[in-house]
Amino acid sequence: MSRKAHKPDPAQRRQVEAMAAYGIPEANIARVMNIDAKTLRKHYRDELDLGATKANAQVAGFLFNSARNGNVTAQIFWLKTRARWREVPSEHVLQASVAHCDVRELSTETLERIVRGELVDWSSPDIFVQSRRSRRAMLPRPNDSDEPL
Repeated sequence: MSRKAHKPDPAQRRQVEAMAAYGIPEANIARVMNIDAKTLRKHYRDELDLGATKANAQVAGFLFNSARNGNVTAQIFWLKTRARWREVPSEHVLQASVAHCDVRELSTETLERIVRGELVDWSSPDIFVQSRRSRRAMLPRPNDSDEPL
């Protein structure tokens, strides 16, 4: 047994147009209307196509009026999106290079200066306690008798 043919009324057309304007997917609109998605597209094509356009036009009108009435944010947005205005990129100047430093290599005095917030002369050779090779030589070596972790 087949269903009876769908006949849209003006209230249903307004409802579909409103849901399309809000960005609700067609499949969800069809479920709300209790019809198949194909039936929705067949009987409500104009409402689906024009709902979003009418909503965008209305919001654009509010934005335009807001910009005309002195809303600076609206004016900036309008000029950037509609008049293609853009901000001139500022020049970036690199003022320092970034280096990596193992904190374990720093002397106690250097660490204390950093904690106190004092400036550290990173080019000075005495900020380091010893070379990595000499520090590794001081580390205990694992013995075969040690139990595995």
